[in-house]
Amino acid sequence: MMMSDNTKDRAARSSKKRGSISSLSNHEFWRKEIHGRTKDSTSTVSYMDEPSQRDDVSRLTVQMENTYQLGPPKHFPAIIVNHILKDVLTSYLQVEEYEPELCRQMTKTISEVIKARVKDLMIPRYKLIVIVHIGQLNRQSILIGSRCLWDPKNDTFSSYIFRNSSLFALANVYAVYLE
Repeated sequence: MMMSDNTKDRAARSSKKRGSISSLSNHEFWRKEIHGRTKDSTSTVSYMDEPSQRDDVSRLTVQMENTYQLGPPKHFPAIIVNHILKDVLTSYLQVEEYEPELCRQMTKTISEVIKARVKDLMIPRYKLIVIVHIGQLNRQSILIGSRCLWDPKNDTFSSYIFRNSSLFALANVYAVYLE
């Protein structure tokens, strides 16, 4: 049986790019003795000669060493963050009327602004979670709860409630220390 030149070229290219190494020769099964019973075993390792773009990215990651630092060198400044929350909520919502679509966008914008302003404080090793709720102020009651699993010695939060004639806003910043 004769193979055409195109078929040979394709076969050569695919065998050059990809392949696999088997622990078995000629597809034989090795038998292992485990506690008096025999088990069939085979293992295969696949490889690729040409590195993909994804492999280049994984090689560029840097492995960080452990610092063995058990507590923060500087605690999270909750009082300063409260002032940031008050300033941002007041500046963005002082003259706004409640409109559902506008408030949905404002929630995202205010969250990003608060997060950026708190990150500017450069408090190392704290993960920040910013949650903003905006709702209509219409003689109703609302209860917003949150639960967190954290270390009370190092982790903390800051919260501020803003009200004007037509809406209310609640902003929470959770600061969780990364060991």
